[in-house]
Amino acid sequence: MDLFERRETKNGDDPRPLADRMRPRNLAEYVGQPHLLGERSLLRLAIEEDRLFSMIFWGPPGSGKTTLARVIAGETNANFTSFSAVLAGVKELRAVVDEAKAQWRDHRLKTILFVDEIHRFNKAQQDAFLPHVENGLITLIGATTENPSFEVIAPLLSRARVILLKPFSDDDLLLILERAVADHERGLGALSLDVEPEALSAIVWSADGDARTALNTLEAAASLINTAQGNAREVTRKLVEEAFQKKFLLYDKGGEEHYNLISAFHKSLRGSDPDAALYWLGRMLAAGEDPLFIARRMVRFASEDVGNADPRALMVAISAMQAFQFIGLPEGELALAQAAVYLATASKSNALYTGYGRVKDAISRTGALAVPLHIRNAPTRLMKELDYGKGYLYAHDFEDAYVPQDYLPDPLKGQSYYSPTDRGYEKIIGERMEQWRKQRNKRK
Repeated sequence: MDLFERRETKNGDDPRPLADRMRPRNLAEYVGQPHLLGERSLLRLAIEEDRLFSMIFWGPPGSGKTTLARVIAGETNANFTSFSAVLAGVKELRAVVDEAKAQWRDHRLKTILFVDEIHRFNKAQQDAFLPHVENGLITLIGATTENPSFEVIAPLLSRARVILLKPFSDDDLLLILERAVADHERGLGALSLDVEPEALSAIVWSADGDARTALNTLEAAASLINTAQGNAREVTRKLVEEAFQKKFLLYDKGGEEHYNLISAFHKSLRGSDPDAALYWLGRMLAAGEDPLFIARRMVRFASEDVGNADPRALMVAISAMQAFQFIGLPEGELALAQAAVYLATASKSNALYTGYGRVKDAISRTGALAVPLHIRNAPTRLMKELDYGKGYLYAHDFEDAYVPQDYLPDPLKGQSYYSPTDRGYEKIIGERMEQWRKQRNKRK
């Protein structure tokens, strides 16, 4: 049976999974991907005007690749056919090509071919598409969860646009679930379910941007309702946990627990407790927190609470963030854990944080003070005549590349903002600064 063929059922009893029944039938019903389907966007115009081009849908499972192809099938006047790379091969493609030729010859209809999991075709199989895409007989729409740069041959990529589909946002998933609960024709509306908001939130969290997973979980939870217990048709958080076979940790990105956990993590790092830091990191990741949010907080921590007591801390935090971006979940969690332990066990100093705070306070009080003439740039003759740069002492001309001179605006001369601690590398910095202070005093 073709992927896009309507299925007839008796007495409205549709055996298809809820996720399949609730697929949008047109653009108006489609949820998500605003970067692709917003007003006047390229893809939306191509669909509405039936002027499609060959494309590769690239996105994670449950991001709507097949659903978008269904929408195109319903809104285009072309002959639309499809097959899966798991089940079909070159032989089936030849049959599609023969049918495409007949459709064009007899009805002047173009053919759009949807190929699911196109990355599963080998190079020779992908080569078979080329001449028919090249001459316009077939408009190809491929779908893949893998990076097309590595999984689709270059000649085919050059003849198609890569369309990136993103995971559904929490708001998108919530809307999809609410539609499924209310829909009497295709959804669960006939069951008159009372779904707790906490239950929907748990499903959204568990789905992690995957609409298919969200709808499957909702359907499983609904199937667990025991009608023998009376007329209660309530889908609770507990029921969702039972359906998903996992207990969801109490967490809410926008609520109190989000801030409680990140606070616990930050304070464990500051308190030099690597065990607690690892625990709170694991709690946040298990609850579905954005790993890059955690990585950004560690980058901030490296400057705010470690600072120059261990200058390598910032490099470790940045490297962990980049490592996670490179390899993703779940392997990237270990890079975050490594950074957390390093930060927790590093020498601590908030001297940078407090020093920069003093600077901002001084700027707010004194405003835009003039740059001293001797450290101004003097690229023109007029500037030199106005004494720009006059009297500047070039540090490298002196012993140890240091010479005492004033760099702050006149009203702030002698002010000190950064006071290093005697911990870690800051002890060395402090010794240097003390030596320079003595030289300045001696010169005075």
